[in-house]
Amino acid sequence: MSDTGIKIKEKYEQLGENPETYLEGLLHAKPINYWDYVQVDTLLSLQKPRTDFKDETIFIMYHQVTELLLKMMRHELEQIVDEEKITETFLLTKLGRVNRYTTMLITSFDIMKDGMDYDDYNQFRKALAPASGFQSAQFRYIEILCTSLGNLVNDEGKKRLPSEATVEDYFEQIYWKDAGLNRKTGKKTLTMEQFEEKYLESLMAWAKKVQGRTVEDRVLELKNPSVELTEKLREFDRLYNIEWPLVHLRTAEHYLNSKGENKAATGGSEWKKYLHPKYQQRKFFPLLWTENEKKHWGETADLK
Repeated sequence: MSDTGIKIKEKYEQLGENPETYLEGLLHAKPINYWDYVQVDTLLSLQKPRTDFKDETIFIMYHQVTELLLKMMRHELEQIVDEEKITETFLLTKLGRVNRYTTMLITSFDIMKDGMDYDDYNQFRKALAPASGFQSAQFRYIEILCTSLGNLVNDEGKKRLPSEATVEDYFEQIYWKDAGLNRKTGKKTLTMEQFEEKYLESLMAWAKKVQGRTVEDRVLELKNPSVELTEKLREFDRLYNIEWPLVHLRTAEHYLNSKGENKAATGGSEWKKYLHPKYQQRKFFPLLWTENEKKHWGETADLK
């Protein structure tokens, strides 16, 4: 018996299974092919436009690609959170991948900005309310993986936090609630209500699970991190929390206000304010930025 055959035999014997059963199953199994392995037919059947405008299909596929990129990011970030003994080499590898994925998110926005007919978009978008990219749960999971909840509360929100804030308190003041909650009246948009009904409980559970083990926490476990690692972390913070929101904002500006109409977002948010990083004030690694950089977060990259 070959070395491989011996290893296969040992593997299934250790599991208390009969190796011959599995080998016979392999004998009868069909060879794998590309379309079944990647689930191509299923993937290409997932576009379900609500109107007859051709570019709505582009809109759907773009957001599906974005969700896949976010899943790739989660895949790497979860490994950082779960790694038993963190090392700088491990972090550099994972952060290098995450930064490449984030760069793809940024550059791919050209598909949205230049890849759809302006008038058609402004018609079919009306059929999508109250759905909004705001409702992407993966975006929120990534934030929670990366940093402590206190870093997801802007300056105004911090003023409203109790001295001994709980996870629930942080979620009451978290920056993204400003997109769909009138803090004076307590009234929420339907977009916000839908999102919280589906995801809020799981997001809070996720935050409790990773508390003390976020990417920010794991980095702090290292003594004297290198300049290379520090720059990789700053690059991720800048790409994800400044450049990506800004290219999103510029695309929204193109479709919603390039002719001075100042149209409302499908989710009902004050998109000009909500999308800008200087209002979100989201920073994953605040200790890596100077006080002046934090004070002027995103301000040097205003819309032209």
